[in-house]
Amino acid sequence: MAFSVPNRANVRLPPEVNRILFVRNLPFKITPEEIYDLFGKYGPIRQVRVGTAPDTRGTAFVVYEDIFDAKAACDHLSGFNIMGRYLIVLYFSPTKQSKKGDLGKKEEEIKEMKSKYGLDD
Repeated sequence: MAFSVPNRANVRLPPEVNRILFVRNLPFKITPEEIYDLFGKYGPIRQVRVGTAPDTRGTAFVVYEDIFDAKAACDHLSGFNIMGRYLIVLYFSPTKQSKKGDLGKKEEEIKEMKSKYGLDD
């Protein structure tokens, strides 16, 4: 009796899995080309964005063409040691990014309400 290999179309992935990976704990001296070479082993990459601002150094976004390639890269490279640093590879979540912006907006609303009703901190 032959076993069949599951088709990619029939595989259900968890809801947090997507094509965009967020990579943390990168060495500051790593180049986008080196990231492309490392992550390119798991499939075609559409884009690599490396953080250059002081608060985003050591981070990058890697966008894959295919969601299954992104999943393979996340599974294999999370905890990978490169230049003496262990990579943290996560799936990008736009809701987490928008929550940071919403927090500032909520704080402003709270300040306005406190001043409106005469409450002090």
